[in-house]
Amino acid sequence: MAADIRPLFESFTLGPLTLSNRIVMAPMTRNFSPGGVPNDQVVAYYKRRAESGVGLIITEGTTVGHKAANGYPAVPAIHGDEALAGWKKVVDAVHAVGGKIAPQLWHVGNVRRLGTEPDGDVPGYGPMEKLKDGTRIVHGMTHEDIQDVVRAFAKAASDAKAIGFDAVELHGAHGYLIDQFFWEGTNQRDDEYGGSMANRGRFAVEIIRAVREAVGPDYPIIFRFSQWKQQDYTARLAPTPELLEAFLLPLSEAGVDIFHCSQRRFWEPEFEGSPLNLAGWTRKITGKPCITVGSVGLDGEFLEFMVKTDKVAGTANIDDLLVRLSEGEFDLVAVGRALIVDPEWADKVREGRFDEILPFSREALKTLA
Repeated sequence: MAADIRPLFESFTLGPLTLSNRIVMAPMTRNFSPGGVPNDQVVAYYKRRAESGVGLIITEGTTVGHKAANGYPAVPAIHGDEALAGWKKVVDAVHAVGGKIAPQLWHVGNVRRLGTEPDGDVPGYGPMEKLKDGTRIVHGMTHEDIQDVVRAFAKAASDAKAIGFDAVELHGAHGYLIDQFFWEGTNQRDDEYGGSMANRGRFAVEIIRAVREAVGPDYPIIFRFSQWKQQDYTARLAPTPELLEAFLLPLSEAGVDIFHCSQRRFWEPEFEGSPLNLAGWTRKITGKPCITVGSVGLDGEFLEFMVKTDKVAGTANIDDLLVRLSEGEFDLVAVGRALIVDPEWADKVREGRFDEILPFSREALKTLA
């Protein structure tokens, strides 16, 4: 590596939140919380990353208190006494070694399938009704349903603050519920929550405002969004800078403090004619701090590992990342799979031990190392 490593290890301060460096652990579903409760194995998993130099941990998606919020087995919840007690242990362990941590608040929306825990009779909830062979597999959300979910996000944020989390992240990316309202492909409503980009963003704005009211004026709110969707990796929520501005500004004004800008490859320009990536454009438009993410530190992107494969992703040069960070294109850098496989990734980078960084393969997903 030829670029200066120091910008990655400068401190970052936003209101009451001060991070020791610019490295963020990206939220990654792990399916190791039976019954929705983070256990001692989960506590140790996050503690290891904090004590090895990660500036801010954003937890895996943790479901809010709505009956259709969950879509997968053994993912954590952030409602109910037992789950909150489990998260309190995680928070205390991370703080004990000098780390900072935020939960990612999650509702999967129409991705949920009948038969999914905790109540298999509950279908997915989404902007639009969906029937299959006469069975309702997605419940089209009423105005009352929308307000129930808004309240669930606000309650989850309030509870997160009460048990000591340093910030919260709202999951508005990757084709889950908030993103389903954003995206024309899944939102063809004819009321005030559908149609124009402003209307399609109304649900997210109401959640952000409710969370802001619940946590107070200074508590950091992070918002994660993406152009691509699980349902369509080539999707473009905002195909021009003007549309991206129309999308982002209402969210910013509603109370977002930090935008987490999900790309598959952080180095790719977001729009023709500019080298800025999605985080760079978001920072330019909103003036808010931004997190970049997307195959940081690895020479193979995550989609290659979504199916069974023997591929291994090795360590990639991060000179381009460091230059972009030093030039102020973005403020923070989220690291995903590299931190799943190697909890000491941050320390190894800081100390120049690049040859010791572990390669990533699907085997790493089988354990909480």
